[in-house]
Amino acid sequence: MKAETYPFVVRPLPYEYDALIPVLDEETLHFHHDKHYKTYVDNLNNILADYPELQKMSLEELLTDIEELPAAAQTPIRNNGGGVYNHELYFDAMKSPVGQEPDGALSEAINRDFGSYKQWKEQMKQAAVSKFGSGWAWLVTDGTGKLSILQTANQDVPDLKEYTPIFPVDVWEHAYYLQYQNRRADYVEGWFDLINWRKAAKRYEDAVSGQ
Repeated sequence: MKAETYPFVVRPLPYEYDALIPVLDEETLHFHHDKHYKTYVDNLNNILADYPELQKMSLEELLTDIEELPAAAQTPIRNNGGGVYNHELYFDAMKSPVGQEPDGALSEAINRDFGSYKQWKEQMKQAAVSKFGSGWAWLVTDGTGKLSILQTANQDVPDLKEYTPIFPVDVWEHAYYLQYQNRRADYVEGWFDLINWRKAAKRYEDAVSGQ
């Protein structure tokens, strides 16, 4: 499947706006997806309109080799391209809350690299709750299949030359404030029930196999 290139489009949610209740309500998803995420897509397209030589690059290519882009384009593409990339993975990595847990190769890797699912969850929550200001907490893998938890600020992405993201949790206030106000920890605790572990397992398996 060919990677998406300019002009980028707003991807619809892979579920209905009420599918993540009670963890995330419809109002939060409408604002987050239809306004915040859409603004990043629109801004990225406006930037790339002035750089025809970049318009055939995929989003991942733009963000992986950002230091090789024209100097004036690097910061706006980092901010807005990262906003598109991060939000698309965030929305796609969730599903209706069913309380599922990982299994298969990803479960084995979590147990190997963190000790247990419970210990991974504690470390992931700590990374999300302790991120100062706006940003993200990530579960990523390197090329050997070793898992790590990372934090990124603003709309920065993990180093895509070194890591493949499995999924992120968005801890910008716009991701949760309408429903949780300043209770970020409550939002993050609920988010664990939204993780689409089947998609996460597929991303992990593809990364390990080099796809």
